[in-house]
Amino acid sequence: MTDWNLDPYKFPDSKPSPQAPGAPTHEPTPEPAPEEHYRADLPKPKQAKVKKEKPAKTKRGGGGGGFTFGGGGPRKDRNLKWLWTTLAVIAAVGALVALGGAVYVQQVYLKDIPALPEREALYAINRAPAIKFFDKTGVLIASRGPKYGDRVTLGQLPDYVPRAFLAAEDRRFYQHGAVDPWAILRAARANYAAGRVVEGGSTLSQQLAKGLFLTPDQTMTRKIQEAVMAQRLENMLSKDEVLELYLNRIYFGANTFGVDGASRTYFGKPASQLTLSEAALLASLPKAPSRMALNRNMAGALERQRLVLERMQGEGWITADDAQAAAARPPLISPGALANDGDMGYALDYATNEVLKLVGPNSPDLMVRLTIDPKLQATGAGILRQVIAAEGKVAGASQASMVAISSEGAIRTMVGGLDYNASVFNRAVQARRQPGSSFKPFVYAAALEKGVMPTDIRIDGPVKFGDWKPENYGGGYRGAVTVENALAHSINTVAVKLAQEVGGPAISDLTRRFGITTIPASPNLSVALGSYEVPLIEMVSGFQVFQTGGARITPYMVDEIKTVSGQPVFLHQTSSPVPAYDIARASMMVKMMKRVITNGTGTRANFGRPAAGKTGTSQNWRDAWFVGFTPDFVAGVWVGNDDDKPMNRITGGVMSAAIWRQFMVVAHEKLPARDFDWLLPDPEPELESDPRNDFYEGLAEEFSAAARDAEAAIPPEPVAPKPEAEKPVIEEIPF
Repeated sequence: MTDWNLDPYKFPDSKPSPQAPGAPTHEPTPEPAPEEHYRADLPKPKQAKVKKEKPAKTKRGGGGGGFTFGGGGPRKDRNLKWLWTTLAVIAAVGALVALGGAVYVQQVYLKDIPALPEREALYAINRAPAIKFFDKTGVLIASRGPKYGDRVTLGQLPDYVPRAFLAAEDRRFYQHGAVDPWAILRAARANYAAGRVVEGGSTLSQQLAKGLFLTPDQTMTRKIQEAVMAQRLENMLSKDEVLELYLNRIYFGANTFGVDGASRTYFGKPASQLTLSEAALLASLPKAPSRMALNRNMAGALERQRLVLERMQGEGWITADDAQAAAARPPLISPGALANDGDMGYALDYATNEVLKLVGPNSPDLMVRLTIDPKLQATGAGILRQVIAAEGKVAGASQASMVAISSEGAIRTMVGGLDYNASVFNRAVQARRQPGSSFKPFVYAAALEKGVMPTDIRIDGPVKFGDWKPENYGGGYRGAVTVENALAHSINTVAVKLAQEVGGPAISDLTRRFGITTIPASPNLSVALGSYEVPLIEMVSGFQVFQTGGARITPYMVDEIKTVSGQPVFLHQTSSPVPAYDIARASMMVKMMKRVITNGTGTRANFGRPAAGKTGTSQNWRDAWFVGFTPDFVAGVWVGNDDDKPMNRITGGVMSAAIWRQFMVVAHEKLPARDFDWLLPDPEPELESDPRNDFYEGLAEEFSAAARDAEAAIPPEPVAPKPEAEKPVIEEIPF
């Protein structure tokens, strides 16, 4: 048998004669000189020309073709040369096509392919940190972020653990390369027969490459990059090392990565102690970790577990008795598995996002101290549920949210909905709703910057701007009212008139200074009635500018970050507040907003302490708001429906104000009652003396004297006798 690993096998220049098996071989033909290496039987490049003889023609018919194939000679040489030239051209064209294809693939599909990191970095690449959260007093609240467990090797695991994953994902893993053409053909045939995608052709290496480096998009670019990255992985690592990396990084649902993390999360023990039944159940998860989640679809996961056991038996990795016994004893999920964060869920989601912004990618595991007050968090969530449960059905309201911030800007309470387990959507941060009249303080604040005073008079009467005729809630008009009374009683017509006087750009500029980001640069007049959608957290932060006397403080929840080894990563620095509003005007605004609670639309928010705020109701009663503050806290409440369905004529002064009051009572239990100590006396109105005043005063005295003289000159009328008293007529007035 020829050994193809020795020096290149060379054919002799002349055809050897047949030999019997075992006969002695001829002496090897000497290797031609370098210039004869291509073919030794072809003429040398610089030999003398030899006169060529014309080939003899054969007679047509009878026998054969038009050329003589026997005998060799110059014609044979020419045919061979033509053949070699043709093959060379074909090879060159093929090479050019391949090169062009490679360039095209590189430019179109591989231009943004990520670089492969060093071997050890593969275990940390794109790995989000696990985070332990502590409240403001240092008590552990919860753990968040991915759960990875310990890094394990194949030798630390029972043999059936890695084999379960091979049975589930790639039985021929050790027989093929980074890409398995047979698996691709098999999947294509199965998908064609089913008329839909029922099987994938990705190898375990491809799945690992996708999970570590790429997005899950089902595109040609991603598939090509997946294949290239898988090949690079197998070039760097052995098959065992690829499998080991896969087991440590694959996703199992429930924010859990790696077989040890999954084992501890679901079964409360390390992966080295997994049973065959547990290993097969875990191996069923990576294919569809969300759909097969054990807390949602245990039946589906167990069905796939049985398929994994059947494949392991089919490969000879376990016996039929092993498979039957494992299927007969479904694993028991740990009582602590999949535990939810309850009322803390919304705050922890928000804090996790903030932490990841601060630490960046590939951070080590972290410990984070938050500003959240667990008691107030539980209080806020409980009050929302209680009020909606008691009044929501009649009111037509099904959801509510709340944010409360300390006077230093620390977020103490964030409740994004009634039930985190039912919906993780954070209505306190992610939802944008129309604030209605709770937006009016910003319009009035802009008007004060233009010189309007709280004691100025405006006429509450019908107004029309084009086709728009804003009206007051409940109809009717009050005539001449002061600006402060217009805010206290939430008069729409006056708010719109003030917005017209101030101008949309001035209102937008003020809200931007106050930290509200959703108002356009030139809003229309409907901004006066809160027609532009705003997140609750921005409304609360904007009201804090009034609370602080005009200073803008960015709200924060993350107070300190350290690594698990104690290395400091981040510490919130108390920075100087940014001036956003004049303190004298802020004082006037707070006094006007205090009247909203004492004798305006927000009387249900009154809890016996100095407080200021504003009610708000959006168009068709879709949103009900109350945002208010004391010297110690600023808090906001939203009530409504996720589907934007109108409530049953519920205003912000009803449920929202009542929720706010109940929460503030608890928040201030151990705090002394105090007023805003920075308030300033109201400025005296500046009046300019009119030189015509003396003339008009004298004229008024003359008219008064003339009227008295005329009245004295009129004789008294005779007194008529009184008629007999008649019984009063009582009319029934319909109610």
